[in-house]
Amino acid sequence: MAEKRILLVTFPGQGHINPSLQFAKCLAKHGLKVTVLTHTSATARMSHTLPPSFLSLIDIISFSTGPDSSSQNPSKFNQAITDCGTKAVEDAVASNLAAGRPYARIVFSLLVPWAGLAARRLGVPATLLCIQPAILFDIYFHYYNNNFNPLDEVIELPGLPRLCRSDLPSFFLDTNPIVKDFGDKLLSDIFEIDLDKYKLVGIGPLIPSAFLDGSDSSDVAFGGDLIQKSDNYLQFLDSSERESVIYVAFGSNSELTWRQTEAIAEALVRIGRPFLWVMRGSEEREKVSCKEELVERGRVVNWCNQVEVLSHPSVGCFVSHCGWNSTLESVAAGVPVVAMAQAMDQVTNAKLVEDLWRCGVRAAKGEIVESDEIVRCLKMVMDGGDESREMRENAKKWRDLAREAVDVGGSSQVNLKMFIDQIIGDVQSTVCLLSIR
Repeated sequence: MAEKRILLVTFPGQGHINPSLQFAKCLAKHGLKVTVLTHTSATARMSHTLPPSFLSLIDIISFSTGPDSSSQNPSKFNQAITDCGTKAVEDAVASNLAAGRPYARIVFSLLVPWAGLAARRLGVPATLLCIQPAILFDIYFHYYNNNFNPLDEVIELPGLPRLCRSDLPSFFLDTNPIVKDFGDKLLSDIFEIDLDKYKLVGIGPLIPSAFLDGSDSSDVAFGGDLIQKSDNYLQFLDSSERESVIYVAFGSNSELTWRQTEAIAEALVRIGRPFLWVMRGSEEREKVSCKEELVERGRVVNWCNQVEVLSHPSVGCFVSHCGWNSTLESVAAGVPVVAMAQAMDQVTNAKLVEDLWRCGVRAAKGEIVESDEIVRCLKMVMDGGDESREMRENAKKWRDLAREAVDVGGSSQVNLKMFIDQIIGDVQSTVCLLSIR
């Protein structure tokens, strides 16, 4: 049987790179030949963190949008990445076909639906790797089909819990026409590919094995960090008591206002517990008004291996923006969350954490989340009372379920095998793989 080849196309953001690389590892370990395609802005930084063992399994190729396209101008960058990325997909497919090594399938992550549209034009089966929860894909579907008004205070949709307007992805209600148009165009492209043929299949969590099922102790990182991690934070965690450390991190893209940064700093000083805070940019640390008090109590670092930190026994709470990767990583580690959602899908993920899984608390937000509210949430999670114990018990329950899913015979393994069997058997069905469970 000829070797089956997969082209996996992903957006050059950390939240897209991580699950895409982990999924590529899963496919490669099952005997498929995987090529990952993304923008040069990611591959240039990934080259410093990808281990040789990864490169022996998976090929990495890239495309450029040229010197005139800057990610600082989102609208211009999106158009450039669409045009240049589409051509890169077409070139990769043509090149492999000419060499007698055709791609059996193109897998594409969210924000790059142009790869799926290109696959359809080229006659190559396509699969969406949905790096957000199933509830969001369902909401997107109903929104695209005008099945509800996002301005309504209460929204009831079949098969979903009752939603409030504040639970919806933020771009539904954004007053900025650029943001609104981008979101609407994204969903239009996704559902244009094959609206009636999507079959949702749950896989994952797509997290390094060493921190999940333990089947591969060498799989300790995603391998594609776009930011250089700091040193010495593990020594701090090792010296701290069990479940005593508050871990604070807001992902690679969320930018906090200065007022929000000050509110977090004040809350951490007031709560009086050890903490590890990922704060990108050393200049921001120097501006914090209570810098001396922070240094006495905890550590502020530029970047870290988040799954490694969350899996450390000293970590007792995760203050998070609730991006889906961070949310899944907290679930897989069994760590309760203080959800400080910023925008986009994060508000819906925060609802899952507080209302459905009951493994955390969502901070109330006005213009910012004030320090009093942050302290309230931290005390609720960390004080050891009834609510705290319930959150921890639920967090560990979901951790155990996540491990069961990826274990032999678990739902993720069964679904992954079914997907690979489809590829080997040249089945043409359109699948949406959801990084969930």
